[in-house]
Amino acid sequence: MSKKKFRVKSRKFKLAAVSRLLAGENVSALARELKVLRKDLYVWRDRFKSGGPGSLRGPGRPCKVAAGPVATAAAQAPIEAAQRRIAELERKVGQQQVDLDFFRQALRQVRGTRRPSDALGVTASTKSSKR
Repeated sequence: MSKKKFRVKSRKFKLAAVSRLLAGENVSALARELKVLRKDLYVWRDRFKSGGPGSLRGPGRPCKVAAGPVATAAAQAPIEAAQRRIAELERKVGQQQVDLDFFRQALRQVRGTRRPSDALGVTASTKSSKR
């Protein structure tokens, strides 16, 4: 059984292969020409579609900042801020609904106690405070 030599491809190489793949070239023919596995072409294509050219790693170690928990926390900060803002706006909408219900009920009560006037020139619908 012979061992195949594992070679890490550069980001430029992967990007060129993905662009040819997305242009519609045959995957099997492209894999034979570039001497890579078809599976790798599909993986590179999916990474490119999900994260753009930056998601195609080149040779060498990945950055510690991108792989560490600090990067995860930094990525979560805008999401948490947006979730807090959504919760705040939902509370405001709820408070406005409570206010609206209160004023609707008050309006119903005012309309119910008011006496309608049937004719022209009739006195006001409520009693005068003067005796």
